[in-house]
Amino acid sequence: MSLATLHSRALVGLQALPVSVEVHLAPGLPSFTLVGLADTEVKEARERVRAAITSAGLRFPHDRRITVNLAPADLPKEGARFDLPIALGLLAASAQIDPSALDAWEWAGELSLGGDLRPVRGALAHALAARSGERGLVLPGDSAAEAALVPGLAVRQARHLLDVVAALQPDGATDLQAATPWPAPDDDTAALDLSDVRGQAGAKRALEIAAAGQHNLLLEGPPGTGKSMLAARLPGLLPPLAPAEALEAAAVRSLQAGFDPRRWAQRPFRSPHHSASSVALVGGGSPPRPGEISMAHHGVLFLDELPEFPRPALEALREPLETGRVQIARAARSSEFPARFQLVAAMNPCPCGHLGNPLRACRCSPEAVARYRGRLSGPLLDRMDL
Repeated sequence: MSLATLHSRALVGLQALPVSVEVHLAPGLPSFTLVGLADTEVKEARERVRAAITSAGLRFPHDRRITVNLAPADLPKEGARFDLPIALGLLAASAQIDPSALDAWEWAGELSLGGDLRPVRGALAHALAARSGERGLVLPGDSAAEAALVPGLAVRQARHLLDVVAALQPDGATDLQAATPWPAPDDDTAALDLSDVRGQAGAKRALEIAAAGQHNLLLEGPPGTGKSMLAARLPGLLPPLAPAEALEAAAVRSLQAGFDPRRWAQRPFRSPHHSASSVALVGGGSPPRPGEISMAHHGVLFLDELPEFPRPALEALREPLETGRVQIARAARSSEFPARFQLVAAMNPCPCGHLGNPLRACRCSPEAVARYRGRLSGPLLDRMDL
């Protein structure tokens, strides 16, 4: 009978909560059981781990009763991030690697059938949580470069299961390579500049006031007057992100596998389609994932064709605009995501879009104009400062 224990983390909202991966080998009918409130992706790790260990030329304990427990048992686990710690636990319990070196690190990574390590989402959130502990972090290569952006944390990278196995041999002849953070973005990824816009003196002044005071802005005018072009240039007027703000904004994007190193330390700009639901805007699902307002944290959320958005989706923005966060409650557990964003919206003055246009006559009746404007509630418009 053999037992090995490793440390990892499960993502719950923006939190990365500690998880102990316990692997137990015992005589009996051969089986592979995985317990601990694991979802389908985690349970499928049994087949990925079996194939990866065999393909790497290592010995899989086919003749043993294998039990893997992900503790605590009441914490939901999802994703393929537990593949690597499960595989290492099996190898340690079967005396193929040195188990004494496992406790100094936290492990996460998805395994391919050939043993290659694939990136996992939420690497930045994992690194931010691990920074306050006493262990380092071992991740696949791309995820390790992402986690290395967090200062004060030892991060190691591995490309293949055999790289980790070689570093965990009793002789200690090899070591895992230290991860280096993504390089700083070049000038080609800079935000759009307001100096590119000719004319539009009034709209430019409104953008400058909105940027200076963090005001929400509503742009109204006929089609083709440059509302979207002006809104896209608001991030270029905002001050650079502080290091802590950049880490927090990138950690949220990392939860959706949307972290782009070329956009590091730049203000997010999100522009969802007007068919987006309230869940797409605010967040939700099972397990809860961040919505567009959280992806725009410390940046700009642009809603074009504002009256065309579903009414429930727009009304769901009212509380986050005031509090700067969104709480998604579920029966078992609630998740909180940051949502401190600047809202910029654009709309036509009427259904045909030409009310007040000196170049084209409007064909809408007063009743149609009133119905169109009535799609926006008073409390939402009260939150538009300009």
